Amino acid sequence: MPHIQFALLLGMTVALGPLALDAYLPAFPRIAEDLGAMNSDIGLTLSAYVASLGLAQLIGGPLSDRYGRQRILFSGLAIFAASALMVAQAQTLSEMLTWRATQGIGGALCAVSVPALVRDQFRGSESARLFGLIGLMMFIAPAAAPSIGTLLLTVSDWPAIFVMLACYAALLAILLHFALFRRLPPRETESTPVHTLVTNYLLVLRHPVTMRFIALQALAFSAMLVFITHASFIYQEWFGLSSTLFSALFAANIGGMATFNLLNRKLLLHFESVRLLRTWVFLQGAAIAAIVVCTLLETPYWAVAACIIVATGCMGALVPNNMANALEFFPKLGGTASALLGASQFTVAGAISATSAALAGGTLLPIVLTMAACSLGCVVLAAGAPRAVRRQHAGQGL
Repeated sequence: MPHIQFALLLGMTVALGPLALDAYLPAFPRIAEDLGAMNSDIGLTLSAYVASLGLAQLIGGPLSDRYGRQRILFSGLAIFAASALMVAQAQTLSEMLTWRATQGIGGALCAVSVPALVRDQFRGSESARLFGLIGLMMFIAPAAAPSIGTLLLTVSDWPAIFVMLACYAALLAILLHFALFRRLPPRETESTPVHTLVTNYLLVLRHPVTMRFIALQALAFSAMLVFITHASFIYQEWFGLSSTLFSALFAANIGGMATFNLLNRKLLLHFESVRLLRTWVFLQGAAIAAIVVCTLLETPYWAVAACIIVATGCMGALVPNNMANALEFFPKLGGTASALLGASQFTVAGAISATSAALAGGTLLPIVLTMAACSLGCVVLAAGAPRAVRRQHAGQGL
């Protein structure tokens, strides 16, 4: 199968996450009004989705190794679509929280399958380049998601956003069946005892280099999720911007991610992915430090927005390199390693974003300080990453 087609289909699958996270952001005020809740409380539905998205991957990854990518991926799409329809019918905040958490389980089974499918076929820099191409393909979703949500709000009410998500999942299942799995070579599943679904995690947890990259991605994604959780507050309430300008600035963040992603793909032809990873982490740290300074100096919104665009843009280059290095040493347990990566990423990020919501208190500084703390952790982990990878390769004779 051509790399472009492979990346496009997997990119569309990964796009489920950004669509489920971002499409309903412009509807927060209306959802809060309909459910009789505060705007900040609606942000908990995002945290509920992200937390279950992370935890459920711990189950989905090993199941994907044992029973096959297709079966687990299609089960996830079915759960995701059914839960989205139930969210559209929610009458209370507790109902919405419950079904968003269930929707996260479906999203987890989809999310954990994509990196495993890539690792089944590729490794090394080629894997990093394909992860970058998948990221580039799916940037359309987060860029368009708030605008799609705003458009649906003009012609209908917020439940239409979740009906759209259910329809997208159904369409994706049809495309994957006919255009992907019918053309991929069959993969041998692991017919090992069921208890190895748990013990295989010990192999990953005991691998210090892999765990370095898992921790790094968890903190990097936490910094971004803190921004996403508070994006509506930052732009629409703190700076008083319109929903249209909010959507435009959000799309600019995705444009930055696409730009950095394209640049990273070019640089991968000349530099090791782990060295590029360290560079992007350092750049992101500098941008987030600048956000803190802008907040302390009470600069205009455009200065904060410019720094946010750079910080989020770095994720477009940081994530492909990090995922390739995290999965490099587990060719036969791609689903398990991917699950631990995703579970750590979303669980840690969900907890940190929920904590930031409690600490914010209607002000901007606690939000950006939380982002800065996460970024500092990334810088510490990335600083010694190239040396750690070289030692691991030397030890394995690679």
